[in-house]
Amino acid sequence: MRPTGPAAAALAALAAAGALSGCGFGGSERPTITDNDRLVIGVKEDQPGLGVKDPDGTYEGFDVDVATYIAGELGVPPERIEFTTTDSSVREDALAEGRVDMIVATYSITAARKREVTFAGPYYVAHQDTLVRPGLPGIDGVRDLAGRRICAVRGSNSWRRVIEEREVAAVPVPHWTYGACMNALARGGLDAVSTDDLILAGFAASYRSARIINDPFTDEKYGVGVRKGDLEGCAAVNRAITRMYQDGTAERLLRAWFGGSGLELTTSVPQFEGCT
Repeated sequence: MRPTGPAAAALAALAAAGALSGCGFGGSERPTITDNDRLVIGVKEDQPGLGVKDPDGTYEGFDVDVATYIAGELGVPPERIEFTTTDSSVREDALAEGRVDMIVATYSITAARKREVTFAGPYYVAHQDTLVRPGLPGIDGVRDLAGRRICAVRGSNSWRRVIEEREVAAVPVPHWTYGACMNALARGGLDAVSTDDLILAGFAASYRSARIINDPFTDEKYGVGVRKGDLEGCAAVNRAITRMYQDGTAERLLRAWFGGSGLELTTSVPQFEGCT
Protein backbone atom coordinates (compact mmCIF):
# COMPACT_ATOMS: atom_id res chain seq x y z
CA MET A 1 0.00 0.00 0.00
CA ARG A 2 1.29 3.44 -0.91
CA PRO A 3 1.70 5.62 2.23
CA THR A 4 -0.52 8.67 2.55
CA GLY A 5 -0.68 11.77 4.73
CA PRO A 6 2.30 12.62 6.98
CA ALA A 7 4.10 9.36 6.11
CA ALA A 8 4.00 10.18 2.41
CA ALA A 9 5.31 13.67 3.04
CA ALA A 10 8.19 12.31 5.12
CA LEU A 11 9.18 9.81 2.41
CA ALA A 12 9.07 12.54 -0.24
CA ALA A 13 11.36 14.73 1.84
CA LEU A 14 13.83 11.86 2.28
CA ALA A 15 13.81 11.15 -1.44
CA ALA A 16 14.48 14.80 -2.25
CA ALA A 17 17.37 14.91 0.21
CA GLY A 18 18.84 11.77 -1.29
CA ALA A 19 18.61 13.23 -4.77
CA LEU A 20 20.37 16.39 -3.67
CA SER A 21 23.18 14.50 -2.00
CA GLY A 22 23.90 12.71 -5.25
CA CYS A 23 24.08 15.90 -7.29
CA GLY A 24 26.82 18.43 -7.73
CA PHE A 25 30.55 18.23 -7.59
CA GLY A 26 32.00 15.15 -5.93
CA GLY A 27 28.60 14.07 -4.61
CA SER A 28 28.49 17.08 -2.30
CA GLU A 29 25.72 19.63 -1.82
CA ARG A 30 28.46 22.28 -1.53
CA PRO A 31 31.02 21.59 -4.26
CA THR A 32 34.56 22.81 -3.66
CA ILE A 33 37.66 22.80 -5.82
CA THR A 34 39.54 21.07 -3.01
CA ASP A 35 37.73 17.86 -4.04
CA ASN A 36 39.05 17.99 -7.61
CA ASP A 37 41.75 15.70 -8.91
CA ARG A 38 41.71 17.75 -12.13
CA LEU A 39 41.22 21.48 -12.69
CA VAL A 40 40.03 23.56 -15.60
CA ILE A 41 41.56 27.01 -15.13
CA GLY A 42 40.56 30.13 -17.04
CA VAL A 43 43.41 32.38 -18.19
CA LYS A 44 44.00 35.03 -20.84
CA GLU A 45 45.57 34.15 -24.19
CA ASP A 46 46.70 37.55 -25.49
CA GLN A 47 48.39 39.36 -22.59
CA PRO A 48 52.19 39.13 -22.94
CA GLY A 49 53.91 38.35 -19.67
CA LEU A 50 50.64 37.31 -18.03
CA GLY A 51 48.78 34.88 -20.25
CA VAL A 52 49.63 33.98 -23.85
CA LYS A 53 48.52 31.02 -25.93
CA ASP A 54 51.38 29.65 -28.00
CA PRO A 55 50.95 28.19 -31.50
CA ASP A 56 51.14 24.66 -30.07
CA GLY A 57 48.11 25.37 -27.85
CA THR A 58 49.99 25.68 -24.57
CA TYR A 59 49.79 28.74 -22.33
CA GLU A 60 52.54 30.73 -20.63
CA GLY A 61 52.89 33.80 -18.44
CA PHE A 62 52.89 34.96 -14.83
CA ASP A 63 49.20 34.15 -14.29
CA VAL A 64 49.69 30.69 -15.80
CA ASP A 65 52.63 30.00 -13.48
CA VAL A 66 50.70 31.27 -10.46
CA ALA A 67 47.74 29.04 -11.38
CA THR A 68 50.04 26.04 -11.79
CA TYR A 69 51.59 26.66 -8.37
CA ILE A 70 48.20 27.01 -6.68
CA ALA A 71 46.91 23.85 -8.37
CA GLY A 72 49.98 21.96 -7.13
CA GLU A 73 49.31 23.10 -3.58
CA LEU A 74 45.75 21.79 -4.01
CA GLY A 75 47.14 18.40 -5.04
CA VAL A 76 46.65 18.76 -8.80
CA PRO A 77 49.87 18.30 -10.85
CA PRO A 78 50.47 20.09 -14.16
CA GLU A 79 49.45 17.11 -16.26
CA ARG A 80 45.95 17.25 -14.76
CA ILE A 81 45.43 20.96 -15.43
CA GLU A 82 43.48 22.15 -18.46
CA PHE A 83 43.96 25.82 -19.28
CA THR A 84 41.28 27.56 -21.31
CA THR A 85 40.95 31.09 -22.67
CA THR A 86 38.53 33.12 -20.55
CA ASP A 87 38.07 36.69 -21.72
CA SER A 88 36.96 39.49 -19.40
CA SER A 89 33.42 39.49 -20.80
CA VAL A 90 32.67 35.86 -19.87
CA ARG A 91 34.47 35.26 -16.57
CA GLU A 92 31.46 35.32 -14.24
CA ASP A 93 29.37 33.14 -16.56
CA ALA A 94 32.21 30.64 -17.01
CA LEU A 95 32.38 30.08 -13.25
CA ALA A 96 28.63 30.05 -12.68
CA GLU A 97 28.06 27.56 -15.49
CA GLY A 98 30.88 25.27 -14.37
CA ARG A 99 32.93 25.66 -17.55
CA VAL A 100 35.97 26.50 -15.41
CA ASP A 101 36.85 25.62 -11.82
CA MET A 102 39.07 28.60 -11.18
CA ILE A 103 40.08 31.83 -12.94
CA VAL A 104 43.55 33.39 -12.77
CA ALA A 105 43.36 36.07 -15.44
CA THR A 106 44.17 39.59 -14.16
CA TYR A 107 40.77 39.37 -12.46
CA SER A 108 40.47 42.51 -10.33
CA ILE A 109 38.43 42.10 -7.14
CA THR A 110 35.51 44.55 -7.04
CA ALA A 111 32.41 44.85 -4.88
CA ALA A 112 30.15 44.19 -7.88
CA ARG A 113 32.03 41.05 -8.89
CA LYS A 114 32.03 39.73 -5.33
CA ARG A 115 28.26 39.43 -5.59
CA GLU A 116 28.73 36.76 -8.26
CA VAL A 117 32.15 35.25 -7.53
CA THR A 118 34.10 34.19 -4.44
CA PHE A 119 37.62 35.62 -4.63
CA ALA A 120 40.78 34.29 -3.02
CA GLY A 121 43.75 36.58 -2.74
CA PRO A 122 44.71 38.97 -4.12
CA TYR A 123 47.85 37.26 -5.39
CA TYR A 124 49.18 40.62 -6.63
CA VAL A 125 48.20 44.29 -6.41
CA ALA A 126 48.81 46.14 -9.65
CA HIS A 127 48.13 49.82 -10.44
CA GLN A 128 46.34 51.30 -13.41
CA ASP A 129 48.48 53.29 -15.84
CA THR A 130 48.28 54.31 -19.49
CA LEU A 131 50.07 53.28 -22.68
CA VAL A 132 49.95 55.82 -25.53
CA ARG A 133 50.26 55.48 -29.29
CA PRO A 134 53.78 55.76 -30.70
CA GLY A 135 54.70 59.34 -31.53
CA LEU A 136 51.65 60.84 -29.83
CA PRO A 137 52.68 63.90 -27.76
CA GLY A 138 50.85 65.77 -25.05
CA ILE A 139 49.74 62.87 -22.83
CA ASP A 140 51.66 62.86 -19.57
CA GLY A 141 48.84 62.14 -17.10
CA VAL A 142 45.40 60.60 -17.03
CA ARG A 143 43.75 64.05 -17.32
CA ASP A 144 45.39 64.46 -20.72
CA LEU A 145 43.18 61.67 -22.07
CA ALA A 146 40.26 64.12 -22.41
CA GLY A 147 39.06 63.98 -26.01
CA ARG A 148 41.36 61.04 -26.79
CA ARG A 149 40.21 57.63 -28.02
CA ILE A 150 40.81 55.02 -25.33
CA CYS A 151 40.17 51.30 -25.41
CA ALA A 152 37.02 49.98 -23.72
CA VAL A 153 37.36 46.22 -23.28
CA ARG A 154 34.02 44.52 -22.71
CA GLY A 155 33.83 43.17 -19.17
CA SER A 156 36.74 45.29 -17.92
CA ASN A 157 36.42 48.23 -15.53
CA SER A 158 39.63 50.00 -16.53
CA TRP A 159 38.14 52.46 -19.04
CA ARG A 160 35.30 53.24 -16.62
CA ARG A 161 37.84 54.30 -14.01
CA VAL A 162 39.12 56.93 -16.41
CA ILE A 163 35.76 58.23 -17.64
CA GLU A 164 33.40 57.65 -14.71
CA GLU A 165 35.61 57.66 -11.61
CA ARG A 166 38.23 60.20 -12.71
CA GLU A 167 35.62 62.11 -14.77
CA VAL A 168 37.92 62.47 -17.76
CA ALA A 169 36.00 63.06 -21.01
CA ALA A 170 37.86 60.43 -23.05
CA VAL A 171 36.18 58.69 -25.98
CA PRO A 172 35.68 54.93 -25.34
CA VAL A 173 36.22 52.63 -28.33
CA PRO A 174 34.90 49.09 -27.70
CA HIS A 175 37.10 46.03 -28.23
CA TRP A 176 36.80 42.45 -27.02
CA THR A 177 40.34 42.00 -25.67
CA TYR A 178 43.46 43.99 -24.80
CA GLY A 179 45.27 42.24 -27.63
CA ALA A 180 42.73 43.78 -30.02
CA CYS A 181 43.30 47.14 -28.31
CA MET A 182 47.03 46.94 -28.96
CA ASN A 183 46.49 46.07 -32.61
CA ALA A 184 44.17 49.07 -32.94
CA LEU A 185 46.74 51.28 -31.18
CA ALA A 186 49.43 50.16 -33.60
CA ARG A 187 47.16 50.96 -36.58
CA GLY A 188 46.28 54.40 -35.23
CA GLY A 189 42.70 53.47 -34.36
CA LEU A 190 43.26 54.32 -30.70
CA ASP A 191 45.24 56.96 -28.87
CA ALA A 192 45.72 55.15 -25.57
CA VAL A 193 45.12 51.99 -23.59
CA SER A 194 44.62 52.48 -19.85
CA THR A 195 44.70 49.40 -17.65
CA ASP A 196 46.84 47.54 -15.10
CA ASP A 197 50.56 48.27 -15.21
CA LEU A 198 51.53 44.58 -15.41
CA ILE A 199 49.37 44.20 -18.52
CA LEU A 200 50.89 47.32 -20.06
CA ALA A 201 54.43 46.23 -19.19
CA GLY A 202 53.94 42.99 -21.09
CA PHE A 203 52.55 44.77 -24.13
CA ALA A 204 55.21 47.49 -24.04
CA ALA A 205 57.86 44.82 -24.53
CA SER A 206 56.15 43.77 -27.78
CA TYR A 207 55.25 47.29 -28.97
CA ARG A 208 58.51 48.97 -28.14
CA SER A 209 57.66 52.36 -29.59
CA ALA A 210 54.57 52.68 -27.39
CA ARG A 211 55.04 54.67 -24.19
CA ILE A 212 53.81 54.10 -20.62
CA ILE A 213 53.16 57.53 -19.12
CA ASN A 214 54.00 56.44 -15.53
CA ASP A 215 51.02 58.14 -13.94
CA PRO A 216 49.61 55.25 -11.86
CA PHE A 217 46.28 55.44 -10.08
CA THR A 218 44.05 52.91 -8.28
CA ASP A 219 44.94 49.56 -6.75
CA GLU A 220 44.06 46.58 -8.93
CA LYS A 221 43.77 43.56 -6.66
CA TYR A 222 44.24 40.46 -8.79
CA GLY A 223 42.09 37.72 -7.29
CA VAL A 224 41.62 34.03 -7.97
CA GLY A 225 37.97 33.56 -8.88
CA VAL A 226 36.16 30.40 -7.73
CA ARG A 227 32.50 29.44 -7.74
CA LYS A 228 30.36 31.68 -5.55
CA GLY A 229 30.13 30.16 -2.07
CA ASP A 230 33.19 27.89 -2.29
CA LEU A 231 34.68 29.21 0.94
CA GLU A 232 36.67 26.03 1.58
CA GLY A 233 38.32 26.32 -1.83
CA CYS A 234 38.95 30.02 -1.31
CA ALA A 235 40.69 29.41 2.01
CA ALA A 236 42.85 26.68 0.46
CA VAL A 237 43.89 29.01 -2.37
CA ASN A 238 44.78 31.73 0.15
CA ARG A 239 47.05 29.28 1.97
CA ALA A 240 48.70 28.43 -1.35
CA ILE A 241 49.26 32.10 -2.21
CA THR A 242 50.82 32.69 1.22
CA ARG A 243 53.22 29.79 0.69
CA MET A 244 54.04 31.07 -2.80
CA TYR A 245 55.35 34.31 -1.30
CA GLN A 246 56.98 32.72 1.73
CA ASP A 247 59.02 30.21 -0.28
CA GLY A 248 60.25 32.83 -2.77
CA THR A 249 58.29 31.56 -5.77
CA ALA A 250 56.27 34.76 -6.18
CA GLU A 251 59.36 36.96 -6.29
CA ARG A 252 61.09 34.62 -8.72
CA LEU A 253 58.11 34.61 -11.09
CA LEU A 254 57.62 38.37 -10.90
CA ARG A 255 61.26 39.05 -11.72
CA ALA A 256 61.30 36.44 -14.48
CA TRP A 257 58.32 37.97 -16.28
CA PHE A 258 58.59 41.68 -15.42
CA GLY A 259 62.10 42.26 -14.07
CA GLY A 260 63.16 44.16 -17.18
CA SER A 261 60.05 46.35 -17.39
CA GLY A 262 61.20 49.10 -15.03
CA LEU A 263 58.14 48.62 -12.81
CA GLU A 264 58.62 48.61 -9.06
CA LEU A 265 57.52 45.10 -8.15
CA THR A 266 55.96 44.19 -4.80
CA THR A 267 57.28 40.92 -3.42
CA SER A 268 55.52 40.72 -0.04
CA VAL A 269 52.27 38.87 0.61
CA PRO A 270 49.30 41.10 -0.31
CA GLN A 271 46.61 41.75 2.28
CA PHE A 272 43.80 39.30 1.59
CA GLU A 273 40.23 40.42 1.08
CA GLY A 274 38.69 37.53 2.99
CA CYS A 275 36.50 34.77 1.58
CA THR A 276 32.83 35.74 1.29
